[in-house]
Amino acid sequence: MTLEVVVQNHQEALQAEKLGAGRVELVAAISEGGLTPSYGTIKQVLQHVSIPVQIMVRPHSYHFYYDSDDASIILNDIQAVAELGGRGIVFGALNRDDTINEHLLQQVIETAPDMDITFHRAFDRVADQTSAYKVLAQYKDHIKRILTSGGEENCEAGKANLRDLVQRAAQINGPSIMPGAGLSPENIRSIHEYVRASEYHTGKAVRINQSFRNMFDAKKMDMMLAGMS
Repeated sequence: MTLEVVVQNHQEALQAEKLGAGRVELVAAISEGGLTPSYGTIKQVLQHVSIPVQIMVRPHSYHFYYDSDDASIILNDIQAVAELGGRGIVFGALNRDDTINEHLLQQVIETAPDMDITFHRAFDRVADQTSAYKVLAQYKDHIKRILTSGGEENCEAGKANLRDLVQRAAQINGPSIMPGAGLSPENIRSIHEYVRASEYHTGKAVRINQSFRNMFDAKKMDMMLAGMS
C-alpha cells in the first residue's frame, strides 16, 4: 500500500517521508490545483528525499487543452526535470472533445521515455472514463497510475466508479488507479474497504488545520496509513 501526499518544498517532502508517505507529489500554486514547480524547488526536493517524487508538469490552470506554445513549455519542463535527475512526472492533457490528447502524450514519452508518469485528474474531465482508460492502458509501460475521483467531485461520490476502474486495471494489468480528492483520515478506511486500491493520494486533509499553509499532522498521517491497511 502506498500513500502519496502533496508537497510544496523540500521541508514538507522530508516531513512527509518521515511520517510514512511512500511517495510525494511536488507542486507549485496549490491554490490553482497545482502547477509546475520551479527549477530550484525541484532540485532541492530531489536532493533531500529518498522516496519517489512525482513532479507536476502543468503550465496553467485554465483547462487541460494545450496549444503548441503550451506543449513546447511542457516538453521543455519535462526535459529539465530529467536533467535534474527526476524520474517521475504528473501530467495530463485532453483534446477539445474531452478525449485523451494522445499526440501530446506521445511527445511527452518521446522526450523522456524512462519517466514514470502519473496521469492526473484531467481524467475526471473526460467524456467517457472507460474509453479513456483503454487509451491510457496502451501506454502502461510509461503511465503507471491514474489519479482520479471516479469522475465525481470527490472519492466518496465516485467510489462505485473507482471500484470498477480498480477491477478493470487488475483484469488487464493496466495503469493502477490512485483515488484522490476528498480523502481524509475519517473516511479512508470505508473507502478503501469498498474500492480496494493499492495506492491513495491526499493533500490538505493530513495537514494541521487542513491548510496548505501548515505542515503535516502526525496523528492524521498515522490515521490515513492505518485506514489503508
